[in-house]
Amino acid sequence: MPGLARKLLIFAAIDGIIIQPLAAKGNAKGQQRPITPIKVKYGDAAVSVVPRDQATSVDAASSASSFEAFGIIGLFTVARLSYLVTITGRQQVAQIRGHPVYVVTDVAVTPCKSQEEAATAIDHTADKQRRASAERHLHDTSDTESEIDAQPSAIGGDDVDEPGTQSEGEVSEPREPGGGKTGIAEDVYKRGGSYGSFAKKWFGNKGWMAPRRRSLGLSGAGVATAALPGDDEPESGKGAQGSPEEKELSSTVVREKVDTPPEPTAGESLIPKLLRMAHIWFGTSNSFYFSYDIDLTRSTASQESIARHVPLHRMADPTFFWNQSLLKPFTALGEEAFLLPVIQGFVGQRSFVVDQNPPQVDSQLESVELSDMAASLPTSSAPEPSSTQHRPSEKEYMLTVLSRRSINRAGLRYLRRGVDEEGFAANWVETEQILSTPSWGPSSKLYSFVQVRGSIPLFFTQSPWSLKPIPVLQHSPDANFRAFSKHFNRLSNTYGSVQLVNLVEKHGVEAIIGNEYQRNVDKYNEGRPEGTKLLDYEWFDFHSACRGMKFQNVSQLLDILGEKLEKTGSTIELDGKLQCIQQGVLRTNCMDCLDRTNVCQSSFGKFMLDLQLKEEGFDMSAQLDQENRWFNTLWADNGDAISKQYASTAAMKGDYTRTRKRDYRGMVNDLGLSLTRFYNGMVNDYFSQAAIDFFLGNVSSLVFDEFETTMRTKDPGVSMAKMRELAIETSQKIAIEDEKEDFIGGWTVLSPHVSDTIKALPFEEVVLLLTDVALYLCRFDWSLDKVSSFERVELAHVVGIKIGTYITSTMSSTQTDEAKNVGMVITYEPGKTDIKRTNTRSLSTTSGESGTKTASTASARVSGIFNTIAGKSEPATPERRKVALKAIYAQSALSDGRSIKRLTELEQVDLIAAEIERVVLLSQPPPVDKGTTLSTDTAQTDSAESTGDAVSPGAEDKDTNAPKKGGFIERGDIISLEEARKATGLLEQLGHTIKKLVWA
Repeated sequence: MPGLARKLLIFAAIDGIIIQPLAAKGNAKGQQRPITPIKVKYGDAAVSVVPRDQATSVDAASSASSFEAFGIIGLFTVARLSYLVTITGRQQVAQIRGHPVYVVTDVAVTPCKSQEEAATAIDHTADKQRRASAERHLHDTSDTESEIDAQPSAIGGDDVDEPGTQSEGEVSEPREPGGGKTGIAEDVYKRGGSYGSFAKKWFGNKGWMAPRRRSLGLSGAGVATAALPGDDEPESGKGAQGSPEEKELSSTVVREKVDTPPEPTAGESLIPKLLRMAHIWFGTSNSFYFSYDIDLTRSTASQESIARHVPLHRMADPTFFWNQSLLKPFTALGEEAFLLPVIQGFVGQRSFVVDQNPPQVDSQLESVELSDMAASLPTSSAPEPSSTQHRPSEKEYMLTVLSRRSINRAGLRYLRRGVDEEGFAANWVETEQILSTPSWGPSSKLYSFVQVRGSIPLFFTQSPWSLKPIPVLQHSPDANFRAFSKHFNRLSNTYGSVQLVNLVEKHGVEAIIGNEYQRNVDKYNEGRPEGTKLLDYEWFDFHSACRGMKFQNVSQLLDILGEKLEKTGSTIELDGKLQCIQQGVLRTNCMDCLDRTNVCQSSFGKFMLDLQLKEEGFDMSAQLDQENRWFNTLWADNGDAISKQYASTAAMKGDYTRTRKRDYRGMVNDLGLSLTRFYNGMVNDYFSQAAIDFFLGNVSSLVFDEFETTMRTKDPGVSMAKMRELAIETSQKIAIEDEKEDFIGGWTVLSPHVSDTIKALPFEEVVLLLTDVALYLCRFDWSLDKVSSFERVELAHVVGIKIGTYITSTMSSTQTDEAKNVGMVITYEPGKTDIKRTNTRSLSTTSGESGTKTASTASARVSGIFNTIAGKSEPATPERRKVALKAIYAQSALSDGRSIKRLTELEQVDLIAAEIERVVLLSQPPPVDKGTTLSTDTAQTDSAESTGDAVSPGAEDKDTNAPKKGGFIERGDIISLEEARKATGLLEQLGHTIKKLVWA
């Protein structure tokens, strides 16, 4: 395949940020042509190729301050500000087919607004790298530290980085200003590891450096070190509060952020938090992996159909290609050497030795020798054979566990549950267990076993405000089954037959979703097309079977599924060709698909490993080492990584996964993890979820405007356009009973949750239906796809419509934008045919005349009594009611709203009002005299005053476009910005401030 740029030089030129590939050793042999530098323009962040005639100036500019990167994560733009994300720290964690696999340990987020700001950020990154490099060389005493990335591969000769590059927790070396060469002593000191093991030891702190450090008054354990991106950083995506790493990261963000431009949008105040999230999420979380040579997004079985000469980004499976959206500006350029796919998940590796004829008695020679590759492997092209001489009956193997998290319905625990409309399940992870020899030689068999996990594929939600929340089913049974069918149709097409393993409780709150899952499985099997296989379903109540810390009872599940696992088998590769392919897949789930799922998946993996080694002639049950601690640790690390990415903590029940033992200490640890998850679910996850959706391209940068307004975001996996169409269709069937009525149109708008009011927070999205006879306001239950209640207003009773500014809150700039906050108030005189009907078990209907009276009605009765006593006559005009409607924001952060050109808020209101006016004028006679027409305006003002709602006085005097006397539509402020600010109380402001402190 075409080679990728393995090292990049980043520096700020006059007109943009230059990304210049660095030549590597062996480049002439492996690379067909030099890679052209590219430029990210300041301002609009347009990406272009640097022309050849500017190559000289680029080389000259590179002598300025710069830093080296190992690849590009991507480019994102929010609030007119763009940022370049590059990999500045990596650590080798495995070798697959002789090629290194790295985890990202640190990133640089560089602003692209101007040369000054870019240069400042680059200087800071270079300084950070310089300090990290000095500290790393000062404390580098390990004899096993690798010297280079990898030896040249069989595919090409460009695999070796230039001398001086690192692999174990490596950080790019900063370029000194001026680009001059260093002296021999400085070169040997800084790059001691590149001159062989002797120089590395001697110039480390065991040799020459030890007395030098003593002369400086330093000790080996007492040196204060800076926060290094590659040195044993916490893997948690959230980071410890108050930790040195967090403080270092915060200072980085402060120094890299740009000044707020004039007239900021609502989301710009969240940019520092977004930058910090980008640093943590892509860098210090240690959850993203990449390789320059192999496709990590595809399993062994799925790579067979992919041509080897295809560029890596085209070869990658979009389901697991996490930075595909961020790389779009570079993809459009066509320079494929810069397009490095990264995955989120886990990659771990262990080597072990087994014996065909293990000794039957204790011996000084161990029959199973373990080589624990704790954090990473030696950085040679392939793991070197153990120095220990093995007996002829012994053989060394390598076990690799590779987990890939899906980008579909990706996110955090309680904010991404169940399934979306396209059938993608939350927390979807494909885990591949690969058994190979350490050399990955083609003459030896390679075994691959794949299993998956994912949330129950139904629409449901759980509240984060409880330690054990009750699952709440959403949407109609038909909608659930459609999504359920899409999910398993896709799963069957990808993997073949499917064995379902459901680990939720059969009693208690979890049984709600478990029973619904089983009903949909039965329905799917009953209606499956001919030729398709049944869904095999096994409901194993994990908590019931393992009650009393008896986790060894998981073996009962293996007794049930053992035969099916043997039939499923593994994918086997020999001499570069697939000998057989795994027939089907196990799909395991619990509620979170974390703790219980990981325990069972590790058991399935161990079962398959025993079968594979048995085929190779090794009986694992006869080995002296029956604890297999290396295997348990590998799978426990996998479980912790997946758990941190979904729930922000390590996996619970990890003590059993690691030791196959369970005691009270594990229970206490699980309690602490539960409380941490509870806190994150309530506080941290809301903004993090918005950022994840943004990085994946599921939403636009408007998501931060929406978040600042409500401290919540909508689920991009649910198409609001489709839901609104369904709501209008459902409301039409329920509300319009008379078949003689002609349906004219339907819209979704916002309305106060209390009828006959103008400002009664919160506002809810309702369905407005119009026929040739009546107007229907339907309150819709969006979770259950049902009409909860509706009001019917005869068009003959409508007396007027008022259109204007409708400000309901002043807590954010979006809510105070008069152009976006527009609505209308429909005034009508209620009659016997105007009804309100509530959808309950027994339908309740309330007519307009005999309905429940409002506070204004009671007030009118009291005033009527006093008027009678005083001898004043009571006006004969009937009490008028209002229907307040507000336009939905035209611009939405959701992707389905970005591809369609929508009407503005004012255009929406004008369209609805004009249609109502047209039909009303056809259904009622024109006014007889001036008194009747004047009563419309007077009644609106009186009605608003009687209910205490704010209506702008004299609005018609301010509006030069107000209709003439006798017009049906009036234009004026419903609630002006000034009135809204006066009505905003101190408690409301304080509440919003507290919310921002907690969630933003």
